Amino acid sequence: MKITAALFREPGQALSFEQLDLDAPREDEVLVRVVATGVCHTDLKATEPGGFNLPRPIVLGHEGAGIVEAVGSAVRKVVPGDHVVLTFDYCGTCSVCRRDHPAYCLGSRPRNFGGFRPDGSTTLSLGGTRVHGNFFGQSSFATHALASERNVVRVAPDLPLDMLAPLGCGVQTGAGAMLNVLVVRPGEQVAVFGTGAVGLAAVMAARVAGAARIIAIDVNPARRDLALELGATDVVDATAGNARDAVLALTGGGADVALDTSSLLPVIRQAIECLAPLGRAGVLASNSTTPDAAFSIGHLMGGGRRIHGIVEGDSSPDRFIPMLIDLWRQGRFPFDRLVRFYSFDQVNEAFHDAETGATVKPVLRMPG
Repeated sequence: MKITAALFREPGQALSFEQLDLDAPREDEVLVRVVATGVCHTDLKATEPGGFNLPRPIVLGHEGAGIVEAVGSAVRKVVPGDHVVLTFDYCGTCSVCRRDHPAYCLGSRPRNFGGFRPDGSTTLSLGGTRVHGNFFGQSSFATHALASERNVVRVAPDLPLDMLAPLGCGVQTGAGAMLNVLVVRPGEQVAVFGTGAVGLAAVMAARVAGAARIIAIDVNPARRDLALELGATDVVDATAGNARDAVLALTGGGADVALDTSSLLPVIRQAIECLAPLGRAGVLASNSTTPDAAFSIGHLMGGGRRIHGIVEGDSSPDRFIPMLIDLWRQGRFPFDRLVRFYSFDQVNEAFHDAETGATVKPVLRMPG
């Protein structure tokens, strides 16, 4: 079928709109009419020189939400007409997936960043020429997307799909870091370094978990103010000295949980160094320019401190995304406060606003 997609060709170039050919769904695939899709910093990083070493041209987008239009013969999870949120892809059968940690699937890299189906075929073409897709098993910067049965999550039809789109990646990453990996306990003290969409989702999740003190660290005063509105008890201006010292002072000796969302090595060090004995640090962002980290082994050993690498909040999306929706409906997880809507033809403006911090979470609404 013919679809309209925003195509990424070369670093430094704006995404261009193209009429592409999209394959019909194979036996395990789901055709989704995209209603809305979030813009994530992973999309921005993908357009940078060397970003994830993606093949080009490629259709990005990995926080899609829409309505199922057709399913392959082997699909049982959804039927045409179902409303779904799209998330990351995984095989479902490897040793890690069988242990219920699909974010760490042994085939995660090719399935989410390869630009192909697992068999090496592409889902998209332009005038008979191959176009790469299957980004996070969806490529949702398009009016329609092909996903697998695994990475669609059915949601209630009365819910606003445009609002749910960010749950597919950024929001579940920050919330899952706190609830699934670092497992914040009531009364603990938490420090979140960076208050973009992921960091603010972590702030809200820490509040849900019952943290006694939630410290949000950022350079942006508007983001710090929003963090206070969303559950932070304290904020630290990251430009006003070493944030580690501020966290140590506020907590009286160190945080039980610290999360870095910045991918900046000096900030990662601060997150580790601000931990109290038995504290847990989470690292969930990196890029091609992030060097290998150096930190004090004595600091880790002496206090029994731990560092966790985190991908997608170690989420099992079929369970975790509905849980976040329930918390939102209860008014306990107001991630809608992060969202600003753009029309699909404003995709480059949305990219710019995400990059500059003018918008926390841009969401593109598809025509019609």
